[in-house]
Amino acid sequence: MKLKKIITIVAVALITVLLIYGFILLNQIFSPNTKFSENEVYVYVPTDSNYKDVQKILAPYVENMGRFDLVADKRGYSDNVIPGRFLLTKDMNSFALVKTMRLNSAVKLAFNNQERIEDLAGRVGSQIEADSLSLLTSFKDSIFLKENGFNEENVLAMFIPNTYEVYWNTTAVKFRDKMIKEYRSFWTKERVAKAEKQGLTPIEATILASIVHKESVKKDERPRIAGVYLNRLRAGMPLQADPTVIYAIKKKSNDFEQIIKRVFYNDLTMSHPYNTYKNLGLPPGPIAMPDITALEAVLNPEKNDFIYFCASIERFGYHEFAATLAEHNLNAKKYSDWINSQGVKR
Repeated sequence: MKLKKIITIVAVALITVLLIYGFILLNQIFSPNTKFSENEVYVYVPTDSNYKDVQKILAPYVENMGRFDLVADKRGYSDNVIPGRFLLTKDMNSFALVKTMRLNSAVKLAFNNQERIEDLAGRVGSQIEADSLSLLTSFKDSIFLKENGFNEENVLAMFIPNTYEVYWNTTAVKFRDKMIKEYRSFWTKERVAKAEKQGLTPIEATILASIVHKESVKKDERPRIAGVYLNRLRAGMPLQADPTVIYAIKKKSNDFEQIIKRVFYNDLTMSHPYNTYKNLGLPPGPIAMPDITALEAVLNPEKNDFIYFCASIERFGYHEFAATLAEHNLNAKKYSDWINSQGVKR
C-alpha cells in the first residue's frame, strides 16, 4: 500500500509539474511580446538573410527574443527564413509573430510623371528591394529590348503609370517582366487599332502623348492639343513643340534638375534629335511618362482645323488655338508681351 501511495504522489507531482510547465510554455507563446507603441509596423527581411539576421531586424520590436526563439525553433522558422516585407501589429504574441514572418505582404508600388528611365529606376528602387542600378540594367538589357521592340531611347514608353501590387523582394528582372505584361494588357486590340487610325504605333502614340502631357495639365484640353499635333504630322509640318526643346536642353546639358519656363529663339535652332523645330516627325523617345489621360487624348483626339496654339493669358493653364498663322501671331504676341511684363528670363 505504501508503494502504491508513493507512486500516486509521484504521479500527481509529475502531472502538476507538467501542468505548470505547460502553463508557463503557453504563457510564453501566447502572451504579448512586442515593444513598439504604433498599432502596426513593417519589417523588411532582405534576400538571403539567415535567422541571426532576422533576430537583429526584429530586436527593436520584440520584447523577449528568447520567447520568440522558442516558438521559431518549434515551428521550424529558424531553419526556413523567408525574405520580404512583414506586418507586425501591437501586442502580437510569439506564435503570431512567427506566423506573420511567413506572410510576405505586397507593396503598393506607384509611379508617374517620370522624365527619364533613370528617374523611374530611382522611383521604383525606393519602394522595393532591388536598387536603381539593377533596375536600370534590366530595363536597358539589349536582348530584352530587341525581343520586345524597344530601344534605350523609347523604353520609357513601356511603363504605364499606375499603382501595382508587387512583393518588396521582387527582383529587378521580375519587376521588368511584370511591366511588359502590364504594357501588353494596356495595349488591347482596340487601343492598337485607335493608334493605327492616327497613323501611329503604340510606342509612337506614347511619345506623342508625352508631349501632350507636358503641354497641358488640363485634362479636358489634351484631346484638342493632340488633334493639333496630329494635324501637323499629317500636313508634313514639324511638331514645333516647346516641351521637346526644353527636354533637349536638359538632355544636352545632362541637367534635369533645372527649371525652364521660357524657350528663346536661339533654343529653337539647336541641333538635337529632340528639337522638333528642326526635325520632322516625332522625337526618338518620350520626353516624360505620359499619364493615361494623355494617352487616351492621342487615341481619341478632337477633330479640329487648328494648326497653332500658345499659352493663354486670360485662362491660365489653358491655351489659345488658331487655324491660321496670322491669328496665331496675334495670340503669341499677347503672351510674349505678358511674359515680358512678368520679368521671366528663363
